[in-house]
Amino acid sequence: MTRVLGITLFLSIACAVIAGLHYYFWIRLVRDTQLSGTVRHLATTLIISLATLIVASATLGRLVRGVGRILAWPGFIWMGAMFILLIILLGTDIARLLAGLAARMMAGGLDPSRRVFTARLLAGAALAGTTTVTAAAVRATRADVAVKRVEIVLHRLPIGLDGTKIVQICDLHIGGLLGRPFVERVVATVNRLGADVVAIVGDLVDGSIAQLRPVLAPLTNLRARHGAFFVTGNHEYYSHPGARAWTDEIDRMGIRVLRNQRVEIASEHGVFDLAGVFDHGASRFPEEGPGEDVPAALAGRDASRPVVLLAHQPKAIHAAAKGDVDLQLSGHTHGGQIWPWGALVRLQQPFIRGLHRVGGTQLYVSCGTGYWGPPMRLGAPAEITEIILRAKTSAS
Repeated sequence: MTRVLGITLFLSIACAVIAGLHYYFWIRLVRDTQLSGTVRHLATTLIISLATLIVASATLGRLVRGVGRILAWPGFIWMGAMFILLIILLGTDIARLLAGLAARMMAGGLDPSRRVFTARLLAGAALAGTTTVTAAAVRATRADVAVKRVEIVLHRLPIGLDGTKIVQICDLHIGGLLGRPFVERVVATVNRLGADVVAIVGDLVDGSIAQLRPVLAPLTNLRARHGAFFVTGNHEYYSHPGARAWTDEIDRMGIRVLRNQRVEIASEHGVFDLAGVFDHGASRFPEEGPGEDVPAALAGRDASRPVVLLAHQPKAIHAAAKGDVDLQLSGHTHGGQIWPWGALVRLQQPFIRGLHRVGGTQLYVSCGTGYWGPPMRLGAPAEITEIILRAKTSAS
């Protein structure tokens, strides 16, 4: 009952926000521009339809089989375009406010005809800008995912392990708008890199096991000298039938799931530890097992050896730093995915993308390999990360 009430409250708030945003669009694009007659009616109908589309793609798509795929593309594209339009319109509002203040100071303000002309000019510019930016952002997700090479010095890394290659992929979100062809392309790219370790750092799926088993099948072809490893992200807990079942399924695919645990990556040239933890938000799903536990993952380690920690959310860095972890690999943020969304993500996560340091621990946050929601990326390109570990002496 509590869960139902929580979902109802969330949906009510979401619908109110969506309605409010589209009413703002109507004010700026229809009322202020003084559209009339058939044009006004069509524009109003379109805005109402777009608001309804977002609600329908997020709710009806889950309830009626087959409808989700039909509504997903237009619904999610408009969701991204809506955010871009909002930013542009807010920018034009600021410009209009400043222009109005200047006109009032200089000549007593704009006359009504000039005010309408300005509103129409700004509305046209906002729509043109939104269309252009949206098209570019959608196109960015249609290209093959680029490989980003990052070299990271680990002070405790044995010289014999200099050049060890970890290929990180994360946030694929398979099951939304991304399917088997995307998985096949990612696997082919990863295998070409000749990794020592493949690290899948959470948010692999958005869907059920029955639905996605054939879609994910190409992952069984991942090749790495020491194997492929996985840790949960928050979306594994949202996906039916839950994270516990999904981790068992991923184990069966030959990808080792690290459940708050550590393994030795050993070769004739030396040893380092690879640790992995459940998602930071896993504690909200006690029926799915334990939550994130960095100390448990590091228990019994040899302090003379370097340790690389896989943790979906960057905020695990604080526990990692306390545990003297050498390097943490994370995702979750998508690098913001659509600029300037990263500014809001920054309120929830300590870092959004790239290489950082907290105390003696380094953190690399990937922009993610797939996307979630809108099939768009703006200022945050998707990546398959080729991480090259360097010993201190080789870098000096």
